[in-house]
Amino acid sequence: MAATGMVPTDSAPFALRRDTGTLAEGAAKLAKDLGAVTVETVLARGNRTAVRNGAAAALGRMQPRPADWYAFDQADQDTADWYPQGLTCGEDSGSVNVPVFAVSWYFKPLPPVPERGIRVTFLSPRTLKYQHALLVEARPDGSYRPIDIHAGGMAWYGGLLYVADTTRGLRVFDLKNLLDLRTAQNDVGDPQRIGRLNGRFHAFGYRYVIPQTDFWRVAQPGPRFSFVSIDRGAGSHALVSGEYSEASPDGRVFRWDLPLDSGTPRDAYVMGHPKIQGAVSARDRWYLSQAADAATNGRLHVYSAGKLLTRQFPIGPEDLTVRGAKVWSVTEFRNKRVIFGVDL
Repeated sequence: MAATGMVPTDSAPFALRRDTGTLAEGAAKLAKDLGAVTVETVLARGNRTAVRNGAAAALGRMQPRPADWYAFDQADQDTADWYPQGLTCGEDSGSVNVPVFAVSWYFKPLPPVPERGIRVTFLSPRTLKYQHALLVEARPDGSYRPIDIHAGGMAWYGGLLYVADTTRGLRVFDLKNLLDLRTAQNDVGDPQRIGRLNGRFHAFGYRYVIPQTDFWRVAQPGPRFSFVSIDRGAGSHALVSGEYSEASPDGRVFRWDLPLDSGTPRDAYVMGHPKIQGAVSARDRWYLSQAADAATNGRLHVYSAGKLLTRQFPIGPEDLTVRGAKVWSVTEFRNKRVIFGVDL
């Protein structure tokens, strides 16, 4: 089948400018007052358990089934407040010594429930244990607040998490500041509160918080950051991000060289399909995750040497990452929330 997408386009609109502001200062203050732990420690303390090959409703009519998949526990399956969006893994990072997936979720409460921001889940495919951590914005005085964004994608490179902020660019979180509230007190604080109050720390009941340390903002309005991934190809590594478009096939995807020292993008392409929720480049191929609705299977579009191959995907596929010889995604809908992998 002839390719209909991945047509080169102008990359200039996707230029980024660094805007650290007081973020690093605020994170440093909070880290001074709270003890940092490693991702490995968080996994070892996992307080929830995933189910291998669970929540099979997420697969819909997909044939053949994924090579492997992991379902979140029943509480995370059933919640109408939190929705999985971004997916990355330890292999993207290159800085952890245990297998791990990381998933971003955004909070979508019904009023009058207050905003609780975004969180990240660290999940071990080896033990099936997982743990949530709240992503926060810290101020120079060490106070902090939730971050109200969609967090449609997440990528992990070195010790940094890059989280997509739809109209603003990429928020950065340094995992050297994976902070444990219990180092300053014997509990996790009030589950209804957030921030430092009367000398105590609260994070809506979460034990761990990760403060934002940097920000790469769009240099000019226009582009959308709907998802983000890592290309760890044989050449220079790249950060990949792109635009979700509900009806138009004109959504674009773009790449920057890593480490991200300059906001000037390497290249950009028009994807040629609507409803793209995730994209990653690997092994001289492009992989695009296309959603449908809560009852219909999605699709995986694979571009290789100018040709397009389309496969069936589970219901509600989102961001993409590469781990081993598989491309992985996460699904978002209630009681259909899984991390799954298919062969590259």
